[in-house]
Amino acid sequence: MGTEIKLKGDKVIEQIPSIKDKALRINLNENIYGTFAEIGAGQETVRHFFRAGGSSGTIAKAMSAYDKDFSDAVYGEESDGRYVTESRLKKMLSHEVNLIEKRLSREKHPNKMFFSYANTVATIDFAKQYKGHGWVGISYQIDPEEAYNEIILHIRFKETDVRLQQETLGILGVNLIYGAYYKYNDPKKLLRYLYDHLDKDQLEIDTINFSGPRFADVDNRLMSLQLVKNGMTDAVMFNPNGKNILPAAILYKKNILALRGSFRPVTKVNMDMYQKSLDMFLKENKVEEKNTLVIFEITLSNLRSDGEIDERDFMDRAELLCSLGQTVMISNFQEYYKVVEYFSNYTKARMGLAMGVNNLIDIFDEKYYRHLSGGILEAFGKLFFRDMKVFLYPMLEENGEISTSQNLKVHPRMKELYKFFKFNGKVIDIEDYDRENLQVFSREVLKMIQNGKPGWERMLPVGIAELIKKDHLFGYEPSKFLEENH
Repeated sequence: MGTEIKLKGDKVIEQIPSIKDKALRINLNENIYGTFAEIGAGQETVRHFFRAGGSSGTIAKAMSAYDKDFSDAVYGEESDGRYVTESRLKKMLSHEVNLIEKRLSREKHPNKMFFSYANTVATIDFAKQYKGHGWVGISYQIDPEEAYNEIILHIRFKETDVRLQQETLGILGVNLIYGAYYKYNDPKKLLRYLYDHLDKDQLEIDTINFSGPRFADVDNRLMSLQLVKNGMTDAVMFNPNGKNILPAAILYKKNILALRGSFRPVTKVNMDMYQKSLDMFLKENKVEEKNTLVIFEITLSNLRSDGEIDERDFMDRAELLCSLGQTVMISNFQEYYKVVEYFSNYTKARMGLAMGVNNLIDIFDEKYYRHLSGGILEAFGKLFFRDMKVFLYPMLEENGEISTSQNLKVHPRMKELYKFFKFNGKVIDIEDYDRENLQVFSREVLKMIQNGKPGWERMLPVGIAELIKKDHLFGYEPSKFLEENH
């Protein structure tokens, strides 16, 4: 695992230290001192520090509480009886930090920056049905006088061999500890460096949260966006409080209703589509209200502006959706069938997609499926042959006609295919809609906000216009409206 060199053309842009060099640099820093607690995949991280040399000044303790009863005796029992959970990891970190503070005198070690690294992991099972996953984290100080910072992440293994998974975990652990101490002032870079000497087909990171004094200004939703942007995962989710949440935990066995959009900004149409489709979805058999999760999904392609992702713009949209109490998902899925396929990894329960007529017409456009060997039929097999329905919001045409599932125009070659799904009850019209909303388009609202045109407020849900004005979202400038009025 030697030094890697990154090139841009013939120019060296970055030299990545080897895993041994990273561990050695930590070991040779006389003020970094702490504990390692690793459950489930061996002491894979700490062995790099033992082997690098000079570890006696870094490692206060290394342990693996493999036996479940022994683990419970050390860290306490979990209410759900599971061990590979965020709750377990946090208990491990908290317990180990408290021990080190209790057992080592600050008077004797005034300059020590204490840390506790922990992981709780399930590697691939014997039958090789489940590839395995885990929680990895570090609680640490940058200054002996300062409170602890914390970085916690969830990983999914992609390799199909236990030994390879163990090695991958060890490398990730070293990268995390090294990044925590030497890259904490640039969390985006810290994230990228987690993959030093690793490949994306070895490991997926689908959740990360930073906390503590050094990360007080870090918005974890923005860190989530980086995970998708950097190809570390396909989708991330966060709750109405803006906290990153593990998709597997929230999607598991749920009835899911998803709405895809740019939400730039979220309008009355979006919320009418949401409310009306949810009412219809809950009346479906096999759908239970208490087991239903609504997701507002934004694809990465919807966030790009001139090829680049506009992070400020993303935060504006996220802010508004969270203020409306919604769960948000950011994905790199351009096609709808990939969204449904993703959800199907976690649930077999009935699902729904709420969309406008335009979106449905796009689904029946063959150009989106040329990369599939089975073309559009393969995509539709993945989309419509699951327990899934489309709730269709009508569209007002330029000639004043209203397009619904009954009269929408797909390509002549697709007519029979469309009829097949329509008559099999896979596409259902939203009929109880507010006709006034059919004239609201978010792109028009956005132009009005940016150009200082009055009247956009009435097109948005209650409270959203006030938020846009208060936080100057989407380029809102009060001065523009004053000029317009004069």
